[in-house]
Amino acid sequence: MSNAITRDEVAKVARLARLILSDAELDLFTEQLGQVLEHAADMNSLDLADVVATAHPFGLTNVVREDVVIASLDRDAVLAMAPDARDHRFAVPRILGEAP
Repeated sequence: MSNAITRDEVAKVARLARLILSDAELDLFTEQLGQVLEHAADMNSLDLADVVATAHPFGLTNVVREDVVIASLDRDAVLAMAPDARDHRFAVPRILGEAP
């Protein structure tokens, strides 16, 4: 069994998490959590001084196109085709509540 965490510590964490564990589960989880903590300790012992910190394992590139200003539809022509337009905007029926 691992010395990284005790059975009593696992029982306390289980109690705080409001978990009811059997004796067999406490033994199993104590062993498993001990192995996880030992692995974390192994990772801490690695010399990572020359490893560049990164948030992603692959280089990310922007895949969207450049913004280019181009001619667009004429507002007045589009509003003229609308069933209802007011104040240079499309007018649509209200869907919530009544008109103020």
